[in-house]
Amino acid sequence: MEKPINSLFDVPALLAKVAMGDERAFDIFYKQYSKKIFLFSMRILQSDILAEEVMQEIMLKIWQMGADLNDLKNPESYIRTLARNRSLNILKRLQTEDRIDREMALIYQEDHNETEEQILLNDTRKVLLEGIALLPSQQKLVYNLCQVEGLKYETVADRLNLSPLTVATHMKLALRFLRAHLSKHSDVAALLIIFRLL
Repeated sequence: MEKPINSLFDVPALLAKVAMGDERAFDIFYKQYSKKIFLFSMRILQSDILAEEVMQEIMLKIWQMGADLNDLKNPESYIRTLARNRSLNILKRLQTEDRIDREMALIYQEDHNETEEQILLNDTRKVLLEGIALLPSQQKLVYNLCQVEGLKYETVADRLNLSPLTVATHMKLALRFLRAHLSKHSDVAALLIIFRLL
């Protein structure tokens, strides 16, 4: 039988403080739960990058729930359900992207040679760089550290003297803007490589 995520502290009492906007309580919650959520998601996704994404999204959601946290009857079960559902959704998304990639590859196989594909990739990278330049300074800095340099959110948080939650928020907003920017400035074929660039 699987053990509870954590039985060493009163989860409902801690979340009650988080619901009131207590950042110290959230930091305690983050330290207690982040690794467990990461490992739980990792077992499903088999990818540390994607598991990190799931963990940060769940932490952000918990913080944004505010007073709604008081309505949770079983917080540990709720968090596990969030992690499982988000991980499975990512798997479905990846399977869909893979299927689209294969279908589009067949469509473009006769019409696109390597030179054309390289031009398309370069054009898309150019649009991405233009989008990054349009980001607010803090979002741009966080994006470059996390996405370009490949640093973990916790490492970036320590380096910039920010909370991991703030780093996660900056990344979420930056990625949302960049995906929208690429969608508006790239054609259908270019969209196939967006998820490889972001």
